[in-house]
Order: sequence, then C-alpha cells, then structure tokens
Amino acid sequence: MKCPYCGEDNTRVIDSRPAEENSAIRRRRQCDACRRRFTTYEKVETLPLFVIKKDNTRESYSRSKIEKGILSACHKRPVSAAQINQLIDEIEARIFSMEEKEIRSSVIGELVMEKLKSLDEVAYVRFASVYREFKDVNTFLQELEKIYRK
Repeated sequence: MKCPYCGEDNTRVIDSRPAEENSAIRRRRQCDACRRRFTTYEKVETLPLFVIKKDNTRESYSRSKIEKGILSACHKRPVSAAQINQLIDEIEARIFSMEEKEIRSSVIGELVMEKLKSLDEVAYVRFASVYREFKDVNTFLQELEKIYRK
C-alpha cells in the first residue's frame, strides 16, 4: 500500500479489525519512510450489477443514486447519517444476496420504500410520491390512508 502522504511503497499494518458489521476490514497502517499513520478499508468485491430502468435501458448499479434519493426523502427529518448508512447497507445486502447480474429498478425502489416506512413515515411518503409519480392529491391521500390503516 502506498503512503498517501509521501508516496512511499513500504507501509506496514499496525492494527486490523472487522468493520461495517464484519463486511469489511479496517487496517491501521504506518509508513516506514515518514512514520505517518493512515487507515485503509478492505471490502469484498462484488459482481458487477446492472439496473434495468423503467424504459428497459440498463446502467451500472450505483449506491450513490440510492443514497441521493434517501437523503432527499429524509431532508429536515430526525434521521441521522448513521441511520441512513445502515439503511443503505441493509438494502445493498438484500440486493446482492439475490445473486443476480441484473435487477429491475422497481425492485430497488420497493426495497427502499419498505425500509423507509419503518424508519420515518414522512420520508417514506416523500420517497413514494417521487418514485410512484403521484399525479394528484388523491393519489397522495391514498398512500397516507395505507399508512393509517396499519
């Protein structure tokens, strides 16, 4: 591993421990040349995953797209960054556990809504209104009624 401070190739691992609920390894390293310390993370590389969109076009899976949608839905809500990251990690775990090379965007959208519903109902309705493309107030009210019926 190259030192991010001086570019030296010789670094040594000082400490290793599990991270992200045992799905990664956190390594503390020290450069032999400049003696500075830095942290690296090692994660299992997953198979490439393609998302089939509504118009049947395909694009590479992007965690940041899910994160952007969830962040928008949770804007000004009492939801912490840690809760959002955990939510995304859970969604990704479900997606990758399917062991598919392609997944429909609708499947991802439903997973996001399922998780948001249990985290914050306002964020859920916000996400659903964009995802399901609510056409009018009646559609919005129907979704709210579903929440109250539970």
